[in-house]
Amino acid sequence: MPRAAAYVCLYVTDEDDRPLQLHSVYSPGHPWHMIGGAMDLGERPWDAVVREGREETGMTAVGPARLLATVFGLPREGRSYSTLQLIFDGGRLTAEQIRGITLNSREHDEARVLPLAEWEALMPARDFVRLRAVEEARRTGVAAYVDTWGHA
Repeated sequence: MPRAAAYVCLYVTDEDDRPLQLHSVYSPGHPWHMIGGAMDLGERPWDAVVREGREETGMTAVGPARLLATVFGLPREGRSYSTLQLIFDGGRLTAEQIRGITLNSREHDEARVLPLAEWEALMPARDFVRLRAVEEARRTGVAAYVDTWGHA
């Protein structure tokens, strides 16, 4: 069993800085996600997030790589290992780019853009804590460190 699993995400918004989230078809406990997923063995974080973006939305992330947040999760029931997420700035998309998203139907069935505050009612508290921290990191230019991922 691994000691930790590594994940990468892209934080993407529309031109009005409203976060874009993808609706999961496989994770009812975490229904809305940023673009991203697990890193493959030997894969660099930026390469992984570019791959995940292509697989999940049909879009290719364009650098430079800007790290917004590191999220640490403790082991918990049903998961005997820690997790580490690196969340990169995926930029702002136009309405046309958002309409052009092609979802991988095995993973997601909807892409939605909402004001930050409206996401709180649609996701578990710890997911919203992460989303809010990432938004603040982009706004302030100070990277976030979230270490409460395994506590909720």
